[in-house]
Amino acid sequence: MRLPVRQLRGRRLPPSSSLARPAGLAVIAMGVSGSGKSTLGALLAQRLDCPFLEGDDFHDARAVAKMRAGQPLDDEDRWPWLDRLGAAIGDTLASGGAVVAACSALRRRYRERLREAIPVPTRFVLLDASHDELLRRLSQRSGHYMPASLLDSQLATLERPGADETVFTLDAAEPPERLCDIAHAWLQTPRTAADLGHQPLSSA
Repeated sequence: MRLPVRQLRGRRLPPSSSLARPAGLAVIAMGVSGSGKSTLGALLAQRLDCPFLEGDDFHDARAVAKMRAGQPLDDEDRWPWLDRLGAAIGDTLASGGAVVAACSALRRRYRERLREAIPVPTRFVLLDASHDELLRRLSQRSGHYMPASLLDSQLATLERPGADETVFTLDAAEPPERLCDIAHAWLQTPRTAADLGHQPLSSA
């Protein structure tokens, strides 16, 4: 049975201390630059009382220099990055419990690469936003190597999740705390409902 998104949106969540931490679960907040995946990922990790890994920290110096110069990354740049992040998630999970990571995971094959490297069920939360909203956020962001000029390249690379993928799509325009509440409720649903895959968040 498919769990309606409106049911998730209307649910009142108890304090995080009263909810069991999911065992053996990896959650990846994904999306293009400026979508808010790092903010959501950190909030979810706090809610789940588990480690948070920032995918940007796993880029090598060459890839960072390339992006800083306004050059988009290609598969040659991304494969080793995804492998480093996947290995780090696996190492973090070795102590048990859950882990949350932020990673663009733009293409389906990138998500599959991460799933193959992670030894536990992995769920993705896609933050979706309009081009204008993303550009506004990137233009106002300071201290990050990713320039706003690469937004169009990232959007062109993004492969939206198929119905067979365990990906929950959220409207990035919602406040981060609300997005965390909704994503957390989705993660708490039984696997038979949550694993149905792509479930877009209605703005209604």
